[in-house]
Amino acid sequence: MTKKIIALICLAATVLMLLPACSSKKSNDIVIWTSGEEYKNEYYRSELVKKFPDYNITVEYMNSSTIAAKVIEEGESCTCDIILSEEYGYLYKCEDYLAELKDFDYSVFLDDIVPENHKFTPELKNGGCIIVNPKVLSEKGLETPTSYEDLLDPSYKNLISMPSPASSGTGYMFLRQLTNEWGEDKAFEYFEKLTENVLQYTSSGSGPVNALVQGEVAIGLGMTSQAVVEINEGVNLQILFFEEGSPFSMYGNAVLSKSAERKEVMDVFNYLATDLCKGDNELYFPDQIFKDFAPHVEGFPTDIHYGNMANDTLSEKERLLQKWTFN
Repeated sequence: MTKKIIALICLAATVLMLLPACSSKKSNDIVIWTSGEEYKNEYYRSELVKKFPDYNITVEYMNSSTIAAKVIEEGESCTCDIILSEEYGYLYKCEDYLAELKDFDYSVFLDDIVPENHKFTPELKNGGCIIVNPKVLSEKGLETPTSYEDLLDPSYKNLISMPSPASSGTGYMFLRQLTNEWGEDKAFEYFEKLTENVLQYTSSGSGPVNALVQGEVAIGLGMTSQAVVEINEGVNLQILFFEEGSPFSMYGNAVLSKSAERKEVMDVFNYLATDLCKGDNELYFPDQIFKDFAPHVEGFPTDIHYGNMANDTLSEKERLLQKWTFN
């Protein structure tokens, strides 16, 4: 037997020995894409590590529109296994790539928030508000606004931050609500004027609150839950609701069809969609989504009047976003 043949045999044996290890590693690798904020992503990461110490779980942040676009563009080659905290409209947009969750018990959720296609599970109700930094307002000699109309005052120029509806579910819910409340023409005229005072339209829903915390702006259109987190950590912010009430959107979790046959993926999904979802609600998003679980978060506003979010469909969203040219 020649040295070349012996070398080939040894190489083949080595490859065979490595195959089980590679297969095992692959089965334990789980990639989660999320549009959630870092404080809640860290909660999910830490709890998943405790529950599944032998799994290699990666939680990657992307904004809402990017997640849907990448899932659709990459299809079966998508590296993602689980989508976490994605706005309902975007989940419907990529539903062809999501697994039908036939074995999941949807009866635990409030009936009116369960998706008809059973391809994702409710995670949270995300409400919006107007947040102000009183210190910045005081330093600029400005009054606290009491209406959306007040935000058009030229004295607020470059002191307002808002998420872009084109990339953020949080940003879109403000556009959707004011379109419903005022009519489409008036709403777009309003945002055209508001743009004069907006320092920047951020790519994610967390941007305005981050800018408020840093003192870069005085007013933000953002998430109530994130503002509460910062206030509870000692940041001097104030939450306001104008006459139109709080805009809101629903967020959910899903499994990609290509990954649904993997036991490890479904173990992780079932845990995060139930136990961790309740923990998330109890820590940050207390609006009730489970029938038997009504959490309370310290400092979270009570008796919130939620605004008109009618016609919050994917086709309507895409139509409105084609008209959005302000960022």
